[in-house]
Amino acid sequence: MAKYSKAQWRPISINHTKGGQTSVRGLVVHIMAGTLSGTDSWFRNPAARASSHFGTGRTGALYQWVDTTNRAWAQANGNTAWLSIENEGKGGDSLTSAQMDRIAEVFAWVHKTYGVPLQVAKSPSGRGLGYHAMGGSGWGGHTQCPGTRIVKQLPEIVARAKRLAKPAAPKLAPFPGAAWFKRNPRSPLVTAMGRRLVAEGCSAYSDGPGPQWTESDRRSYAKWQRKQGFGGADADGWPGAKTWSALKVPAV
Repeated sequence: MAKYSKAQWRPISINHTKGGQTSVRGLVVHIMAGTLSGTDSWFRNPAARASSHFGTGRTGALYQWVDTTNRAWAQANGNTAWLSIENEGKGGDSLTSAQMDRIAEVFAWVHKTYGVPLQVAKSPSGRGLGYHAMGGSGWGGHTQCPGTRIVKQLPEIVARAKRLAKPAAPKLAPFPGAAWFKRNPRSPLVTAMGRRLVAEGCSAYSDGPGPQWTESDRRSYAKWQRKQGFGGADADGWPGAKTWSALKVPAV
């Protein structure tokens, strides 16, 4: 099963095809022409012959009706290769900021789960964040869905998704002070620093037993300092505040 953990799971037993999602090119934005609760009820009606994977409310609610390994009935010929997200409102509306956030969250999850690029799609042959009207007659001829105002919001939704998908910066170790190294300490911090030096292209960073700062470390660090353009006291092989900051040693 493929469910987005931050969505409220509201499974429907009808109006979709089990196991019918053969590939994922992206996520298609729709407008409900109604309310979230009304759409939730409609998707449970056999007469509807329609469904969507996801749906947002104007105040920020997020539902998931169909597992993304199954085919929702949202955009005719586009159902086999595209996921779908309905949005509370009517034609001509703009999405609220809360709705844009929910779509961005789902799109970032689709990117991570299916490798969909974080970009706006403009045709059924593209990949990314699309919209119902781009499919033309093959997608049911819904040329006003979701409307021009929402289409203009798609680049901002992609930008929000990119911020969400960006890996968090690693936490770095604070500079312990130059005297700390001159005491020749045995510490995991020395090991972490040595690994960073190796990653930066320096040779083996220790010729002593265990994680301790040695003369070999000092020479390796001096070589790296010079390679980074440091000179004088900043390239003497002893970590200083500036060179420590440049090395970006992870916290231990």
